[in-house]
Amino acid sequence: MLQKQQGYRWAVAELRQRQKTNKGAPAYSRFVNRPLGRRLAALAYLLRLTPNGVTGISALCTAAGLAVIALLEPSIGSSALITALLVLGYALDSADGQLARLQGSGSAAGEWLDHIVDAIKTSALHAMVLISWYRFYPVEGAWYLVPIAYQIVACSLFFSMILTDQLRRLASGKTGHYLQGQGKSSAWYSLAVVPTDFGLICLAFLTLWLPSVFIIVYVLLLLANAGFLMLALNKWYREVKSLG
Repeated sequence: MLQKQQGYRWAVAELRQRQKTNKGAPAYSRFVNRPLGRRLAALAYLLRLTPNGVTGISALCTAAGLAVIALLEPSIGSSALITALLVLGYALDSADGQLARLQGSGSAAGEWLDHIVDAIKTSALHAMVLISWYRFYPVEGAWYLVPIAYQIVACSLFFSMILTDQLRRLASGKTGHYLQGQGKSSAWYSLAVVPTDFGLICLAFLTLWLPSVFIIVYVLLLLANAGFLMLALNKWYREVKSLG
């Protein structure tokens, strides 16, 4: 049943005023995923869905995309399907938090569930790439180390980002996310860190049916993420150390 009190346009406008800060946000998340998630959150509001329900739908879309990576031989069609499912799952991952802010229903349990789903998809994505390469790519065995390395980098980056954010909030006495106006990053910074954005690797799967292209793109993303991780860990350690 649809909400009668407020409409879709009101929900979108209200959500626009309740966005998280763009500080540190990569370009895809900032300029594509959050606006897309905003519209999905408004639709979820009209359909009376809960934030945890949206998280569940996001997880199902992402899981379906990951399954296609591992199970189907890469083709133009399967690559497009993978990308569509992962992009939709990622947009819904943004929508759940936005819906919680709109409803005023945010909770520690909801944030916990969101992070658990993110942690699973972060590690599972590269495991599925490894399976796909093993089954369908004509590569030497040494290449299988690449998805393993990417998995280590991605999981380390995800955990360190979440932990650093939690420690910042603990030190400041803040329990919720920082909203827009509470810090920001320039558009140039967002573009510079876009290789670390989950949305970019979602789009990279459009080339999965072209092994020579996908491997190059995948390796470049791995190197960019590894470089960012090394720089960020040094910065975050100094920041956390200053918290006492």
